[in-house]
Amino acid sequence: MIDRSQRVAARIFAITYLLTFGIIGVAFSRFYAPFLVWGNDAETARNLIAHEQAFRLYITCAFFYGVGLLVALTSLYVLFRPIRRGMALFAAFSCLLYAVMWFTILLDDFGALRVMSGQGSLRVFEADRLQALAGLQLASGWDAYYIGLTFYSLGTLLFSVLFFQSRYIPRTLAGLAVLASFFQGFCGFAYLIDRSFGSIVSVNWYEIPVGLLEVAVSVWILIRGFRPPGAANTIPASSKNSRTHGG
Repeated sequence: MIDRSQRVAARIFAITYLLTFGIIGVAFSRFYAPFLVWGNDAETARNLIAHEQAFRLYITCAFFYGVGLLVALTSLYVLFRPIRRGMALFAAFSCLLYAVMWFTILLDDFGALRVMSGQGSLRVFEADRLQALAGLQLASGWDAYYIGLTFYSLGTLLFSVLFFQSRYIPRTLAGLAVLASFFQGFCGFAYLIDRSFGSIVSVNWYEIPVGLLEVAVSVWILIRGFRPPGAANTIPASSKNSRTHGG
């Protein structure tokens, strides 16, 4: 049976995920992506410092996304704890590592801003050297992101398996989420090992399948809700009695 705490946790997950997904999607497309130059971290740093206010808005939105991620993974753990506590805990811990890496990226972003400002002891460096140093800071953040993405893929894979086993959502949807998580993890790890993998499978596609399926799962939870596992196959007691007595 699904108790009240599980239902509340599921709704918290769905609302939090949809809200933070929308926030980071808009922030990335408006305040970060226009200034991003793939393969040239120094040029990216120069663009970002030239649009510092937009970059700071992105960092603020990214911070709220990280907080929402912590809320979402905690909600999923509460949801699946009664089913398979060990797997749910490991999945939540994997996603937590991603959250740690996410906040590490934000620290690297602030570090890049501080370097590009050229204040204090950094005044002895020329502008092009500061730009190169800021680019290295951003590159370090991207490395942290793809390390975290591998762990996040493992966490979403395990949570998708739990969705599949519990039948809380249609198994087709849960199965697609499993495949999408595997694809995301493989691509993220391959790109971390060799950035040339990005020319084989564009980095723009790594997170899209998982993101769309998590949106679909969240919408399903909010609109359709949950039924106890096996509810569709359960025959009411009154119906069984009537059949037994020839009714």
